Amino acid sequence: MKIAVISDIHANALAFDNVLNDIEKFNPDKIFCLGDIILAGYNPNYVCQKIFELKEKYNENFEIIQGNTDKMVANCTPELIAKTKEAFSCMGYSLEEDVKITDKKYIDFVKNLPEKKSIELNNLKIELVHGSPRNQSENIYPKLPQEEVEKMVDSSSADLILCGHTHLPCGYSLNNNKTVINAGSVGRSMTQDKMPVYLQLTIDKEGKFFVEHRIIKYDNELVSRHILARGFKHCEDLAKMYIA
Repeated sequence: MKIAVISDIHANALAFDNVLNDIEKFNPDKIFCLGDIILAGYNPNYVCQKIFELKEKYNENFEIIQGNTDKMVANCTPELIAKTKEAFSCMGYSLEEDVKITDKKYIDFVKNLPEKKSIELNNLKIELVHGSPRNQSENIYPKLPQEEVEKMVDSSSADLILCGHTHLPCGYSLNNNKTVINAGSVGRSMTQDKMPVYLQLTIDKEGKFFVEHRIIKYDNELVSRHILARGFKHCEDLAKMYIA
């Protein structure tokens, strides 16, 4: 069984298209999406439409959960905008603008997504989370102490925990026999070259699994210009995040 695991698309249409082209070659049986499909990109409606197309194509073989920025857009208030501007200016102003341009049907869609899902395939228990099993916004980074990761996933009964949120791909084989894999980010990668990353997961009939992080080349400088062209306050700070 082959599964493509995607996360953190962040309204980046060009990155998503390039990743979807590679996924088509992989020809997976299922697709898992770990959230953050909208906010802080340049075309949330296009990305959401592509998500709807995947849902239609794969039906029950497409699984999606809510990310923290999906939740921000879905539950946006003037108070949240002000708080976000104070903490992270360009994200706050992007939130203010993205709520205006994102179609209501897509906002309603992400609002009703679950924060996590448990799935069993070939006797392998899998949990889909955005940050960690205990917190949607918790960070599972590369090079964390193993004991710290074990605490983050202690509440999960899964053998394999799939996460995103940090935009940095990584993995942990823990002493408690759990495996944690961060799929990385499709739309706003924080790797050195800022290229999109997704996960190819293969599960055999006995429940053994094999993983590969796929790095996809694309025109990130063009996307940076798209962000800059949006023209909201501090958009130049957001645009810089897309280029090495």
